[in-house]
Amino acid sequence: MPEFLQNSFLDNPLMSYVWIAVVLITMMLLKGVISRFLCSILYGFFPKAKKYVDRKQFIALVLLPMEWFIVWTVVVFSLHKLKFPEVLKVELYKVSTQDIADAIGKIILIVFFIRLLIRLIDFFALIFEVQANQTADQSDNQLVVFFKDFFKAVAVILGILLISRFAFNFNVTNLITGLSIVTAAIALATRESLENLIASFIIFFDKPFTVGDLVKVEAITGTVEKIGLRSTRIRTDQKTYVTMPNKKMVDSILDNLSLRTQRKAEIRLELSVQTSSQKINELLAKAEMLLQQEDDIQTHSVILNDIGLKSITVLVEYFTSSIEFNRFQQLKQTINLHLLRAMEDLQIELAGSKE
Repeated sequence: MPEFLQNSFLDNPLMSYVWIAVVLITMMLLKGVISRFLCSILYGFFPKAKKYVDRKQFIALVLLPMEWFIVWTVVVFSLHKLKFPEVLKVELYKVSTQDIADAIGKIILIVFFIRLLIRLIDFFALIFEVQANQTADQSDNQLVVFFKDFFKAVAVILGILLISRFAFNFNVTNLITGLSIVTAAIALATRESLENLIASFIIFFDKPFTVGDLVKVEAITGTVEKIGLRSTRIRTDQKTYVTMPNKKMVDSILDNLSLRTQRKAEIRLELSVQTSSQKINELLAKAEMLLQQEDDIQTHSVILNDIGLKSITVLVEYFTSSIEFNRFQQLKQTINLHLLRAMEDLQIELAGSKE
């Protein structure tokens, strides 16, 4: 061993720096192999997941955070073997630079660990999502999204507690006890957020709507695209993206248009008061025959609804099954055009057409 490697630099022999450099370089070169091996072992702990998520998907999801977690673990433990140089020991606000360096290393290690934990949550969510897609009930899918976000929030809180305990040496038990003292103040400050969180649970378990439903709440009409912990995202008929607080989705009168059993159309024909009863009777008969010929119409009514000083009103109503909107609009257009032709054939004028 060369003698110069026994020389000391920053209170540590050069040989220690060489060994640490060798370990770190080796880890950087082998991090991909080691991480893939550990991912394969971890995947083996979930044998039932194989029919939903294959090994390649799992590795692609977990590999990168696993690599950085392993690398930084080696970095922290390697540098921990070195003696902190006396020349660099400086106190800043009663905190030494050694404590600061130690805290930074632990914070980064915890961050990479939480990042890996979040990827594992994504993995489990992917399994349950595949299972949910095999059922016709859409509520399973929205539960997966909800609990994925919920457990990610729990993982972040866990990370904050770990950093408080190991990086800043806070007593977590005392910290939690202390937090209970200000719980009331926090609850008041975050009252709206808590209400939205509670409302999200109501939505998931009461199921007034699910993802994919067409809903109308207040002045907003659109398709539900996502139900989160705090809000519901709606794609409106104008193709805008509206974020609606969950509390408002629960407290407001909500019309789930996707659950209707029929669609209704109404036509009010205000005829001239000069129209004879014979022509009106013929118009009613033609409208009745027209509605009977349409297969999509389930029930209908055609009546002489009102006789006034300025007009005679014929009311045409019909109900279809819950067909898609464009098909319903096309049917309305067809009925309207046929009624206009019938009025033209009978030479019936609308009220006020000669004014």
